[in-house]
Amino acid sequence: MSAENVPPEQPQAEPAEPDAIAPPTGTMSAERIALKALEQRLLGGERKLRRREVAAGAGLSLLSARKLWRALGFPNIGDEDVAFTERDQAALNTIVDLVRAGKLTEEAAISVTRAIGQMTDRMVVWQVEALVEDMVDQQGVSDPVARKNMVSQLPSLVDALEEMLVYSWRRQLNAGVQRLAVRAEAGLASSEEGREGDEDDAPLPLARAVGFADLVSYTSLSRRMNEKTLAQLVQRFENKCAEIISVGGGRLVKTVGDEVLYIAETPAAGAEISLALCQAFTDDEILPQARVAMVWGRILSRLGDIYGPTVNLAARLTALADPGTVLVDSMTAAALEQDDRFVLQPRPAEDVRGFGEIHPVQLQRGSGRGLVLD
Repeated sequence: MSAENVPPEQPQAEPAEPDAIAPPTGTMSAERIALKALEQRLLGGERKLRRREVAAGAGLSLLSARKLWRALGFPNIGDEDVAFTERDQAALNTIVDLVRAGKLTEEAAISVTRAIGQMTDRMVVWQVEALVEDMVDQQGVSDPVARKNMVSQLPSLVDALEEMLVYSWRRQLNAGVQRLAVRAEAGLASSEEGREGDEDDAPLPLARAVGFADLVSYTSLSRRMNEKTLAQLVQRFENKCAEIISVGGGRLVKTVGDEVLYIAETPAAGAEISLALCQAFTDDEILPQARVAMVWGRILSRLGDIYGPTVNLAARLTALADPGTVLVDSMTAAALEQDDRFVLQPRPAEDVRGFGEIHPVQLQRGSGRGLVLD
């Protein structure tokens, strides 16, 4: 009914607010427009290309292109889906050119690509959740509202986050080259003392101190906590571990719920980190105590993780440790016994699955201050 046909004595309804009016068919809401603009900025342009066009542009079969896309973690895309941009084409050309120039084999290219895909996927999830959590806390909005609002907040952060990513990658690559190439031989040489040469880990290429820290009673605690409190506990645990391990010159390999796996280049560095972790959780007014164990031995480093008997023994020792204590094995104790920063207390022998009888040693603080955290 038009306004002209409304009887004069009948008041007209107040007009709806502009943002309450549904957009006409064929037009996008402001939210969709913002999301589309963000996508084009992140992807480098509008989606115009189909998968066969991108593969052909790189001179690849569709099968070969799909191997690389799957390594990056991309979902399956149909032949008629217009899903790619010119930046996707350039990225595919970049990795293919490295193979054609003989700088990477196809297998190495896929492995390197998978590393990029998996690490950036985890990083993005972490960053998005951190931004959402901050908006919920600071703005008092609900989680769904915060996730929608993030679309308008991200454009002002993209360039800075990208710059920090590249900066961090270069620093980490330099540190990794030093650890995994330049100093690898020295680490193996220092691990020779006390070994017969026929140990299970003898063929493995890297010598490292491998440690685990496991929160006590985490499962029962998590059942009594709401979602927000549990998230805060997990974040506090991870942040504290990351800080201590970093200050100690080690590397945090991964966290799995209530447990953290870390490595260091020398037995002493591993011991300092282990004692600092144990003390930090003992002193923390929120987190429970931790069981900690550390073993000096040889490992295999692959896919961003570490493998070998040394890792397995450290995990077994963690289960044997009392809350608020650090255990090492007898060979690790022998590597530390001349260092007056540490006190070593032998414990009764234990029969450990897969290792037979082992001789745990409790590691305690000796002289010195240990790790100093700012």
